[in-house]
Amino acid sequence: MSVRSSTCALSQTSTESVSDAPAWRVRFNAVDLALYRRARSMAHGPDAVGMVRRYSKLGEHGAVWIGVGLAGALVDPPRRRHWLRATATVGAAYLTSTSIKMAIARKRPAVEDLPHLMATPTGLSFPSSHSTSSFAAARAYGALMPGAPLQVAAAAMAFSRLYLGVHYPSDIVAGAALGTAIGSLGR
Repeated sequence: MSVRSSTCALSQTSTESVSDAPAWRVRFNAVDLALYRRARSMAHGPDAVGMVRRYSKLGEHGAVWIGVGLAGALVDPPRRRHWLRATATVGAAYLTSTSIKMAIARKRPAVEDLPHLMATPTGLSFPSSHSTSSFAAARAYGALMPGAPLQVAAAAMAFSRLYLGVHYPSDIVAGAALGTAIGSLGR
């Protein structure tokens, strides 16, 4: 039995058996899966799922965040250069996340009793590009507008991916960390 099939948290390219994997990794994957299951067991009524799905779709390819930056550049001419730099940083965060995702090739969660609640453009999971672009935007745009609402919106976007079952918690945390680091470059 592979680690991938028993925990659903390693790259599909892993050929290690559970007994061959380092103990820390087995524990980490078990915690990741347990947190995933806990989040996925939250209330999932049709209205809630629909609302979360619509919000999550706004984050596809960083679109909502790039739109916010371009709108800022349009309505705030004195700081247009800053808005465009921050917006470019969000785009760069998305591209970086997508490149890492393709290189690592970790599959999205595949837990039989917890199906995904929305379709995704790819079957790849690590890191969450929604989290990366959202936290990059919160950090980069936080120098141009109130940061707290941006952080709340970024956290909600990241959590939406877990709620909908398309990411493990570690995908989201890694995306948030990556996005915050890259977003700092756009301030």
